[in-house]
Amino acid sequence: MSAPADSHDVIQVRGARVNNLADISVDIPKRRLTVFTGVSGSGKSSLVFGTIAAESQRLINETYTAFIQSFMPSLGRPDVDGLRNLSAAIIVDQERMGTNSRSTVGTATDAHTMLRILFSRLGTPHVGTSGAFSFNLPEGMCTHCEGLGRVSTIDVDQLVDRTRSLTDGAITIPGFTVDNWYVQTYLQSGFYDPDKKLQDFTEEEWDAFLNLESTKVKIGKTNVTYEGLLVKVQRLMLGKDRENMQPHIRAFVDRAVTFAECPDCHGARLNAAALESKIDGVNIADCSTMQISDLADWVAKVSDRSVGPMLTTLKELLDSLVEIGLGYLSLDRPAATLSGGEAQRVKMVRHLGSALTDVTYVFDEPTIGLHPHDIQRMNDLLLRLRDKGNTVLVVEHKPETIRIADHVIDLGPGAGANGGHITFTGTVAELRASDTLTGRHLDHRARLRDDIREPAGQLPITGASLHNLKNIDVDIPLGVLTVVTGVAGSGKSSLIHGSLARRPDVVTVDQAAIRGSRRSNPATYTGLLDPIRTAFAKANGVKAALFSANSEGACPKCKGIGLVYTDLAMMAGVASVCEECEGKRFTPEVLTHKLRGKNISEVLGMSVTDAREFFTEKQAKAILDRLVDVGLGYLSLGQPLTTLSGGERQRLKLAIHMAEKASTYILDEPTTGLHLADVDQLLALLDRLVDDGNTVIVIEHHQAVMAHADWIIDLGPGAGHDGGRIVFTGTPADLVENASTLTAQHLRAYVGR
Repeated sequence: MSAPADSHDVIQVRGARVNNLADISVDIPKRRLTVFTGVSGSGKSSLVFGTIAAESQRLINETYTAFIQSFMPSLGRPDVDGLRNLSAAIIVDQERMGTNSRSTVGTATDAHTMLRILFSRLGTPHVGTSGAFSFNLPEGMCTHCEGLGRVSTIDVDQLVDRTRSLTDGAITIPGFTVDNWYVQTYLQSGFYDPDKKLQDFTEEEWDAFLNLESTKVKIGKTNVTYEGLLVKVQRLMLGKDRENMQPHIRAFVDRAVTFAECPDCHGARLNAAALESKIDGVNIADCSTMQISDLADWVAKVSDRSVGPMLTTLKELLDSLVEIGLGYLSLDRPAATLSGGEAQRVKMVRHLGSALTDVTYVFDEPTIGLHPHDIQRMNDLLLRLRDKGNTVLVVEHKPETIRIADHVIDLGPGAGANGGHITFTGTVAELRASDTLTGRHLDHRARLRDDIREPAGQLPITGASLHNLKNIDVDIPLGVLTVVTGVAGSGKSSLIHGSLARRPDVVTVDQAAIRGSRRSNPATYTGLLDPIRTAFAKANGVKAALFSANSEGACPKCKGIGLVYTDLAMMAGVASVCEECEGKRFTPEVLTHKLRGKNISEVLGMSVTDAREFFTEKQAKAILDRLVDVGLGYLSLGQPLTTLSGGERQRLKLAIHMAEKASTYILDEPTTGLHLADVDQLLALLDRLVDDGNTVIVIEHHQAVMAHADWIIDLGPGAGHDGGRIVFTGTPADLVENASTLTAQHLRAYVGR
């Protein structure tokens, strides 16, 4: 039951109105594990992240000097009447860990730092301080690849057509048209004849064209900087992180650039001196490439009293990574390649060894990416954080984690405008007895299929050996629902994405961030804005461009964003609602034009469900139907894409792809972010895709999806080098009745066999 409202042992929330929260008040017990439940869009994240964690972080940031605050993100005060008894909040979310190619699991967890100290003390021959073992410092890095472990080579024939002259468009790089200023510099440089075919260039001309370093040349009366084409491509394109490139540039770079292992360090990133220093015949690069579970065993065998305390700390860190289900990773694994769930668990391990207590830890679906076998270990870690005297707040849908809560707060009853209310607070037993949607579904079980669909053929995968796959052969049945299972790190993604994703008739629907600015929203991303603008234009006899916040109808003050960003010099910048349009994004004239009594700003503020009732136009209705089908009826049409979760992004992409003519869909954990009650709707959607003649392949840990499959491919038996094998293929019923894999054991318990 809730603690007394006047107690210092509760976080008091009074009058919270962030996003769809309906002026709610609630008490959250401190130094307890509280799980927040409710359907997607019910307001869980708005309460936990947008209100409690946001205000805690804002108050902490205000304690820093103005100079330090200038380097921090601007945090506005949440829309809430009162928050009392807050403690410092640490958010452990699913955000990817950046795209810096120098960041690895080892650097992100400080394990590599401890290894560097270990080798600087015990390594023979002795080569210096810990910096001598860092691939990010000049004294340790391989000079040839600058500590990256790989070198890039550019295929010149992807940059130019040698059979043409420069005036005839020989440069084929995207954007490098003949009238482009860069190309004009080459045409007028004087180093070669621009009308001469590139294949006829002399060796000196070819070298000047491709390799000349930055130099001044005179074009007309202006001095400009000339640099060879290879030098320019290296600077303009390869100097940027791949993830931040525009799609057409990224596609060009993928074609033109090949990366190979550095010939000097053979991928180890370090110079020869660092690699020659060893402990028991093993160098630091060997340690970094070991599977973490193996490295933990190796560290346990190192004994030297001079580094005893640090060895203990390193061993505890590595053991925690194994315990949390990440023992299959290696310390040299680039941080950018981790999934959202893996990234969250790596961050979690960093806090387990912390000496801080009475902290509020905030988790966003920590079970994402975890097989049922691993969820128990995650639960143990959440309880350990609580038992150190911390307040642990968890947004979660999985019943296995809801069941360990000391306290449950359920939001709803629905999503969007139908959510934002506290529908239940109390113990798990009281939740189970309540008549809430979550309470009714807590013990809900999907049944094994009665009718297994017959495959229409086979899609063979042969000799799959990516990452930890053991040269495996397997047939994917066509025209049915296949679920690929196995513990995290068993090889599921390597098998499916590595073998099938690039085929022309295959659509991959993942949770990766959607490219776009803060202007992008579900209406623009799905193409829904086009029929909306057309309908407004037709109803009012004006141009459609008026109804785009990126075009003629945009408020001139905020340029159609609805917010004005103010730079406060030494202080952090502030985003405030535009005073001219009051956040409506359009000019007053545009807002006078109505469609069935609503202006464009009011329409973009509608939820998908409300918009489906409002629009009669066929094209708009078709898009809105698909958005409702994938469980996104609660999203507003104008909600910035940057605010969507990974699961919401995946379902938004699925809604778009459903309009395409594909034959094979690959979905990666589509239950992410789905309430227990919404999983049934997802299963019905997957059935529809199959019944329409498609092949659907789902990588999934949720037992309801496994039980509903026509066919299961189970990988394992463990993770990393203990995985990579097919341990079962067959129907779910066969798996439950006859198999002994980890998946079989958990699915058997789930369906009550």
